[in-house]
Amino acid sequence: MSKRKDSKWAQRLIEQYKRRLEVVRQSGTFNPRESKAEQQARIDQAKADPRVFAETYLSHYCSSPSAEFQVRFAKRVSRDQVIKTVARWPRGHAKSVWCNVILPLWLWARGEPMYLVIVGASFDKAKVLLSDAQAEFEANPRLLHDFGDQKMQGSWEDGRFITKGGFIGQGLGIGQSVRGLRHRSQRPTLVVVDDCETKELVKNEKRQWEMVRWVEQDLLGTMDGPFRRLLIANNGFAPEMIQRKLLKKHPKWHLDEVKAYDKVTYEPVWPQKYTADYWRELESENGKLAVHAEYLHEPHVEGTIFTDDLFNVGRPPAMNHLVRIIAHWDVAYAGTSSADYNAVRVWGVDKERRFWLLATYCKQSKMADAVRWMVDYDRHLPETVVVHWQYESQFWNAELERTIQEVCTAEGHELRISQAELSKANKYDRILSLHPFYQNGRIWFSDKLTGQADHEVGLAQLKGIEPGYSGHDDAPDADERAISLLSREVRASQFAAPVFGQRQAPKRSW
Repeated sequence: MSKRKDSKWAQRLIEQYKRRLEVVRQSGTFNPRESKAEQQARIDQAKADPRVFAETYLSHYCSSPSAEFQVRFAKRVSRDQVIKTVARWPRGHAKSVWCNVILPLWLWARGEPMYLVIVGASFDKAKVLLSDAQAEFEANPRLLHDFGDQKMQGSWEDGRFITKGGFIGQGLGIGQSVRGLRHRSQRPTLVVVDDCETKELVKNEKRQWEMVRWVEQDLLGTMDGPFRRLLIANNGFAPEMIQRKLLKKHPKWHLDEVKAYDKVTYEPVWPQKYTADYWRELESENGKLAVHAEYLHEPHVEGTIFTDDLFNVGRPPAMNHLVRIIAHWDVAYAGTSSADYNAVRVWGVDKERRFWLLATYCKQSKMADAVRWMVDYDRHLPETVVVHWQYESQFWNAELERTIQEVCTAEGHELRISQAELSKANKYDRILSLHPFYQNGRIWFSDKLTGQADHEVGLAQLKGIEPGYSGHDDAPDADERAISLLSREVRASQFAAPVFGQRQAPKRSW
């Protein structure tokens, strides 16, 4: 950056800080006529409860009431003087506010020595983050009234300040030399690594490992007193991150993972600020995969076997020109955010031996929701088209069949669906057997699926298939079942013309 641009940027930051001071000055008033006993009672309540402290002294940050997970986290940190923890919170859930401002000020107000070091993606970003804490000591009327004037030495502009009350704040860029992180005999007591994992850094694994070693060998080494807390504040938007590597190397470190909402019910974890409809709308606007990465810490996985270059998208033949259409339902019972997916995959094969994914349902839902989707799809099929529905045999078949019966009765539609026996072959090997079809250009996705949330989820599951995978595989498992049947049938029939309008008698019909 040129000196001219650097000067303009610094001036903008100073102007932003001045505006920040005005907000803080107007954040609250105090009663000059209150008794010492009333004042002390308020201070004691705030010291005992981080929620009360935030609402009393930092109300300008509390546009929404504090969430339970925020208060729980602060209390846990206060109980452990040497905690090493990752605050894996979603975007927009105040992890920087709590880690950089509320928590350090609360601990200081409780009488703890506070030498706060904020580590940013760069030194300049760290200074900006540090300025929030300094602004409170400089202009917060309630804080100054109850804890005294906090005349300062130094400034956030230089990356360091010290208050009259003994609060030390310092900024540091990630990877920067830690020399000078001391004030006389005092060493850092609380280090916050805040939002350092940029989109560029998560693509550079070599650089990530360098930062892991820097945290372990340099940063942690700056703390040698009774208070040695390390907080890492970042969401989990990528598969490979510094925080993930550190947690794997140090299994005793604490992970405080918070998901913004429940994927099934959309119930928000911070209901005082967000609604279920907000998250539904955000998924619709930005796409499920992007939202799940930023707000649920479920990063999109780039395939190593089933890669984007193998995926063909096009306009499928008319459904009554396809040789055969099979829809396979991979059944999940629970319908919770930690359960398997109910995956229904509708596949057809054309006369050129290409397999077409025509429609899909892929959700962590109750069985009844999947059945309703199948009934609705079947109800709107042209009269000349037959879809052969099947579901994989389960040990709860009686409950499954009862659900199908109830939904079909309620919807007033007959769904003819067969029970397919569970394959005894290894699931990974079965799914991997589809790879030659992808390589040979025989698997196609209907262009009508592009952008649909359930299709994106299915693709993400497919891309996650690799040796030792641990993610969900319901959609690719259903794909393999349907495509294997279609492949055998088209070979057996030698591509004879299909007969439409006649349904094959299934084992069950509702």
